[in-house]
Amino acid sequence: MSEALPDAPPPKPQREKRGVPSGLWLRCDGCGATVFRKSCDENLNCCPECDHHMYMSARDRVASVLDAGTFEEWDTNITAVDPLEFSDKKKYSERLVAEQKRTGLKDAILTGSGMIRARRVAFAVTDSAFIMGSMGSVVGERLTRLIERATTDRLPLIIVSGSGGGARMHEGIFSLMQMAKVSAALARYDAAGGLFISVLTNPTMGGVAASFASLGDVIFAEPKALIGFAGPRTIKATIRIELPEGFQTSEFLLEHGYVDRIVRRREMKSEIARVIDYCGKR
Repeated sequence: MSEALPDAPPPKPQREKRGVPSGLWLRCDGCGATVFRKSCDENLNCCPECDHHMYMSARDRVASVLDAGTFEEWDTNITAVDPLEFSDKKKYSERLVAEQKRTGLKDAILTGSGMIRARRVAFAVTDSAFIMGSMGSVVGERLTRLIERATTDRLPLIIVSGSGGGARMHEGIFSLMQMAKVSAALARYDAAGGLFISVLTNPTMGGVAASFASLGDVIFAEPKALIGFAGPRTIKATIRIELPEGFQTSEFLLEHGYVDRIVRRREMKSEIARVIDYCGKR
């Protein structure tokens, strides 16, 4: 009789292929390179290859400009209402709740006080992630209260603008009136001898650019930020002429005297502190 063959070894279990976890890499809108997200985070959300300045949230802005642990948020109890009962794809009241859950912000702005290199300032930052950083009644009211308190306490005023939505259409005239209200508060602040440093980031558009963002005693801008009223595509379609190269960028506006200096994000804190000292507002 033939000898029985040994049993064949059991097949090895197939190992599940492990893909690259999502969120580890991102593509730079400036140079197109695929870069490690952690490298961008460590570089204040700037591309390590080309230094393109990417989106930065309001709370990250606070952390990058103010001394650690010094920010005291003001007027957190102010919330938006829906005076017009506005509705597009969804009700405005529902959109507000959804944006609050998604961003962790009550509205498109943070206001308060903090220290910049041990210099106490009144500080505000708008966030384009919340309905494109548009200026509704809450944004206008919180800014006005911030400016009035800076006037009373004789504090330097720093406003970092990251608003691509202008006035918030969902609130109609209630939104448009904020442009005049905030500008009037800034006029009183200026008459009292205050120092207002306006920082323009990508994007700063619409009613924000047409009101408080353009009224700084000193205006800084981040590199290659889009700054203006209507967007370049809208302007080109309206007037039907070819726009200059780099139109509405920080560099174009610096050349034409609209901004005082272009400052990289990593250098912004030191530059603001230097201006405060130079103007004797410490």
